[in-house]
Amino acid sequence: MTDDSRELGVELGDLGDELESVSYPISQDELLEKYGDTELEMGEETATLEEIIGPLNEDEYRDYGEVEQAIMNMVGDEAIGRKNYSDRTPPAAGEDRQDEGAPDQEGQREQESF
Repeated sequence: MTDDSRELGVELGDLGDELESVSYPISQDELLEKYGDTELEMGEETATLEEIIGPLNEDEYRDYGEVEQAIMNMVGDEAIGRKNYSDRTPPAAGEDRQDEGAPDQEGQREQESF
């Protein structure tokens, strides 16, 4: 796995290279016919390209960037990894950040990811 094939928690793998070499524009139907069964890794979960972008019902994609953006827009929380984790500095004075806690701690069920 190369660092270029993973973006925002989604592992495109060889699919990313294949999608970059597609002749654009391409209809969503044609794209899914060729690559719809290809699985993408998202953290510990996987989903097919069709499961991810199929619901968009786009007419066509003009370039690889549009396909990639569609994928990133449609992946759910399973792609983000550890929720509420940040390796950034602690909150600045007056900054209100939600505390991170274990999933079974009180109040963690309703906590949203950033």
